[in-house]
Amino acid sequence: MKYNILLLIGIFLLSSCHQNSENAASSSEHKSTKHSVEKVEYAMVIHGGAGTILKKNMTEEMEQSYVATLNEALDTGASVLSKGGSALDAVTEVIKLMEDSPLFNAGKGSVFTNAGTNEMDASIMMGIDQNAGAIGGVTNVKNPITAARKVLENSEHVLLTGQGAELFAEQQGCEMVDPSYFSTERRLKSLERAKAKENMGFHEETEESKHFKYGTVGCVALDKAGNIVAGTSTGGMTNKRYNRVGDSPIIGAGTYADNATCGISSTGHGEYFIRYAVAYDIAARMEYKGISIEEAAKEVVMEKLVKKGGSGGVVGLDSNGNITMTFNTPGMYRGYIKPGERQVKIYKE
Repeated sequence: MKYNILLLIGIFLLSSCHQNSENAASSSEHKSTKHSVEKVEYAMVIHGGAGTILKKNMTEEMEQSYVATLNEALDTGASVLSKGGSALDAVTEVIKLMEDSPLFNAGKGSVFTNAGTNEMDASIMMGIDQNAGAIGGVTNVKNPITAARKVLENSEHVLLTGQGAELFAEQQGCEMVDPSYFSTERRLKSLERAKAKENMGFHEETEESKHFKYGTVGCVALDKAGNIVAGTSTGGMTNKRYNRVGDSPIIGAGTYADNATCGISSTGHGEYFIRYAVAYDIAARMEYKGISIEEAAKEVVMEKLVKKGGSGGVVGLDSNGNITMTFNTPGMYRGYIKPGERQVKIYKE
């Protein structure tokens, strides 16, 4: 009798283990296919900054200028990628184009510091091996993204700043310009307004702060070889002091790329993106939780950052070309392109 009871218990346990094994296999299969899509030939996503960007505050002419430049950037990147070019080249060329436009707070359109200078930061990262290059606080490099790429390719370091970064860029053959090249009337007026507000002791929300925009530019590309590259460039914050550096040149905060997960470029209040390693956090959630890039971006940007008081957004893509353009501000200049598919948007929809 005792033997029969033990035999029944053994059969029950074996049956239960077999069922659990089947359920686990089913669950694992569901998890691995839940977010998978057919891999696209190539893909690219860009941003030109986030913030209080409202249609009521935008002239039709200005809106058309932004849309035209964003489309030109998409065309530039697609031209490289569609011909089998590298994601590294695509990201470099796209960000150079946006740096050359006075519309964005990067390169030519960079904002002014409190001292009346322009200090620019940029970074670029490869998903295949996590090699990265970044520069901070440069004042005479026409296209900061090119200097960041030179650090990636020709330096044992990741981040160079100030005069040292400028000397390195010059030695590497980057195009150098007189700092006056970056002076634009629009940005000078922004500095004047910021200083006037500061002198009057305004610290509460004002009409100026309500329409604040984080003018960073960024690009993430997936090429035909399956490699992801992410890059970011900025002029920083209007009226900044003490050689302040934000998240744009910080790997893991403003830029991150890993072929196994995703590439991310950030735009927003840099101090928050640095504190919470926003770009890397999105990739980590994808890896550890097995969730999609869209889910991971929403968890970080729409939940974690909002809870901490941080504002801004990210653009990114995964190894299959799935796109995210997630932001917690009223608007973000953004767009993406894939074979037979493209989109350019400015406002929240």
